[in-house]
Amino acid sequence: MAVPDSDTSSTESQEATDRKRRRIMQSSNRPWPVPREPSIMVQTWENLMFTHWPIDPAKLRPFIPPELEIETFDGNAWIGVTPFVLSRIRWRGLPPVPGAAGFPEINVRTYVRAGDKPGVFFFSLDAASRLAVEGARIAFGLPYFLSRARVDPVLDGIHYRTTRRDARGAPATFHGEYRPDSLIFTAQPGSFEYFLTERYCLYTRRRGGVIWRAEIDHAPWPLQTAEADIRINTMADAAGLILPDCDPVLHFARYIDVIVWRIRRVPVDELRQ
Repeated sequence: MAVPDSDTSSTESQEATDRKRRRIMQSSNRPWPVPREPSIMVQTWENLMFTHWPIDPAKLRPFIPPELEIETFDGNAWIGVTPFVLSRIRWRGLPPVPGAAGFPEINVRTYVRAGDKPGVFFFSLDAASRLAVEGARIAFGLPYFLSRARVDPVLDGIHYRTTRRDARGAPATFHGEYRPDSLIFTAQPGSFEYFLTERYCLYTRRRGGVIWRAEIDHAPWPLQTAEADIRINTMADAAGLILPDCDPVLHFARYIDVIVWRIRRVPVDELRQ
């Protein structure tokens, strides 16, 4: 997720944006109600691959703020590397910025909880948009880095290459091809796929050590199992994380519309003591 510097060249009206928001909310799979306040943004994530590796929660603990619980499935915590293209970005109440269709983004993540709200904790997010990177750092306090990236269709899949070009982070590269290899399905609550993908908020630690949460919403992920040829992947290494020497768990989604709310401070009584 990023603060955009562009939108599609179409002139999507606020009314159309609100219709999209209502459609997403009506079909949501989220386990708690959406915030009562208005959302601030609508965006689309395209050609996304969830790539996950298991990790011992004890090895992950030093990288996670102590106030957050690490979530596990069958005793393992999970690290995800997630390449996709962010597009059709629209701020609520503002006209679109013409000129571009979006930009590639890749994140490194794990899964945490505060109170009764499981969510995502990002180690890094790399985007091929300078204004988006700087805007997201300011607005959400997320560890965004500028990258140079190229995404191309290949047969029934995606060729994805990204390299960090930001001195605020260690060098990082992802290069590979991926494609779906099953019919579309939706994850059922309690399943492994639901644990990995159906996350409706993100957490970050901002200046002063305070934990913040931003809520999102979307329809259930239209998942497919996937295959991948990952040629280079140093994204987790750059965050100090060592991935195990095993095949990752792969899932693909062609696209999903997402709505985003303003980031809010997590109440102290929801945090791990």
